[in-house]
Amino acid sequence: MNEVPFLAELAVVSAFAVGIAVLLRRLDLPVVSLLLLAGALVGPHALALVNDLKRIEAVADVGVVLLLFTIGLEFSLTRLLQFGARVLAVGALQIAITLGLVVVVMAIGGASLARGFFFGCLATLASTAIALRSLRDRNEVDAPHGRLIVGTLILQDLAVVPMMLILPTLAGESGGTPALDGIVVLAKAALTVAATFVGARIVVPRLLGLVDRARSRELFLLSVLALCIGTAWLTSLTGLSVALGAFLAGMILADSVYAHRAITDIVPFRDVLTSFFFMSLGMLLDWRVLFDEPIAVGIVFLGLIAVRFLSGSLAALAARSPLRVAVLTGIALAPFSEFGFVLAQAGGRLGLLTASEMRIVLAAAILTMVIAPLLTKAAPAISRSIGRWDWIDRALRPSDLANGEPEVALAGHVVIAGYGVAGQVLASALRASDVPHVVVELNADTVRAARLSGVTAVYGDVTRPDALVHARLVEAKALVLLVNDPEAAERAIAAAKQIAPRTAVFVRTHYSRAAARLASLGASSVVVEEVEAGIEMLALTLRHLGTARNVLMEHVDAARAQTQTSMRDQTLPRRRLGTVAELDLLKVETFLVRDGAHAAARSAIEMGVRARSGALVVAVHRDGTLIEQADPSKPFQIGDLLFLVGSRPTLARAMVLLESGSVEPAAPKV
Repeated sequence: MNEVPFLAELAVVSAFAVGIAVLLRRLDLPVVSLLLLAGALVGPHALALVNDLKRIEAVADVGVVLLLFTIGLEFSLTRLLQFGARVLAVGALQIAITLGLVVVVMAIGGASLARGFFFGCLATLASTAIALRSLRDRNEVDAPHGRLIVGTLILQDLAVVPMMLILPTLAGESGGTPALDGIVVLAKAALTVAATFVGARIVVPRLLGLVDRARSRELFLLSVLALCIGTAWLTSLTGLSVALGAFLAGMILADSVYAHRAITDIVPFRDVLTSFFFMSLGMLLDWRVLFDEPIAVGIVFLGLIAVRFLSGSLAALAARSPLRVAVLTGIALAPFSEFGFVLAQAGGRLGLLTASEMRIVLAAAILTMVIAPLLTKAAPAISRSIGRWDWIDRALRPSDLANGEPEVALAGHVVIAGYGVAGQVLASALRASDVPHVVVELNADTVRAARLSGVTAVYGDVTRPDALVHARLVEAKALVLLVNDPEAAERAIAAAKQIAPRTAVFVRTHYSRAAARLASLGASSVVVEEVEAGIEMLALTLRHLGTARNVLMEHVDAARAQTQTSMRDQTLPRRRLGTVAELDLLKVETFLVRDGAHAAARSAIEMGVRARSGALVVAVHRDGTLIEQADPSKPFQIGDLLFLVGSRPTLARAMVLLESGSVEPAAPKV
């Protein structure tokens, strides 16, 4: 009898979420913020369309389990190590600084160490979804600040699991000594993890292998869900949280051959169920708190933003990142985390967060998410303003780079900004062409490696005039911008045109929509990666389909006329005979002219190779040289390697002719 009201409530919540998303799409708010807003409107403190939150929360709890499962599924040690020790150190330091700041501030206010640590955990976590979306929209994931942000977010997501484990100890539910309780919890967690992985390595691959052989998508999905929920349940039986179990279940599959398939199948379910989780949190939001306690909400709101901005920036500066990169890193960590709501709800159940405090924290957290797009848009301007304090960059420069900065005494050289794969390829070509060049790079490790390989490298920010002056841009013939930060590329062009207006500036960009903007700033030429990739794919596809070269080139020229021109000659993949259906019957064969062979000292015309066998001698390899247009009237020499083209029967006749001088009527068996 209860199914109809429950379905009605789900329908109401879903409809409001979609409606609000459609109405407010122009505000560019994060999806999480819209879900929270939808929940707040239908909840008991607003329209009261949903009054029984327990049934919605039951669905939401499954969503949280799936959320932690997919975090574990996307985590692997290999992926984590790809970020490098420096990036991971920034993430660890940001967590430590945040916890320390919050604990000290709350201790001054009279709070206990346990509550201070809990609120520190809440303040530590930043929104992975919002930050990654912002980085992807601006194509800055591989930028210096992008790598720091992503590495920090990954470590924060991983830190959620031990934070959830330590909550009962912080709440004093164990009844023992907090330090001893913490050790016991961690030891129990370590044993659970070890047991889970031992079982996973032996049992799970075999079971999923059996399921996979059934060739049923539904059965595979059900098996993944059983693994996720079952592991979470078994972990809870040991006294640990279901969060740890769900995370472990994901890690079990992370390095298996089934990881990508599991992610593809489970993500739609996770997204739907976690959407209900965020809407259920929104239902807890009491709008009246904004009017009843505006000062408290404002303090928590400003405190959350300030502490994460400060900790993120300080951690990046401690890793010797430039001030501009540190500021962008701190700003990206401002919005409250999705996992912060999970942690807050768990803390509320354990008494670490009172009902009044929950109202204030929820309101302040949602405000940080609402303001996130505004902070993102203002981030470049803020970084430019603060970035003028160049004395900070000079003070934080690594001593070995500051003291060993090479004196650039070049003229007519090329300045390369960014020493990734493209920069190294260009530098190698310039070196082979005896063209002097200097590299400007932000990554200290990259600068050290470049100098060890003999490259003149300057440690500096190409957006700063002092770095360009040190690279002697005025005397340079060209500046090549190969940085992964679009905003930095624009600033570098502007700085270069002020210092050396006559120096050519070549810049790479990912998207064609940025080309006009870069050209207006003074870029001599803009290479758009998506256009070049599209034209390359066009050529490869049409060549594979057998399109004639002249027709193919017309398509390439038309595509370039619509997008961007290029001075580079178009090179197309050579078609092999085996890939051309019309010529599939033709084979390539070789014949070595030895002493005593009929072909020795005789020409192809003299023997009538083409007329008598049907095969054609297309090339001759002689004394280490390939003669592609061998004169058919010139005699072959002993040691010549002949290349012949023809069908299998004609080649068989040619072999006999070249060896003995006669042609057998039938081809030998092959």
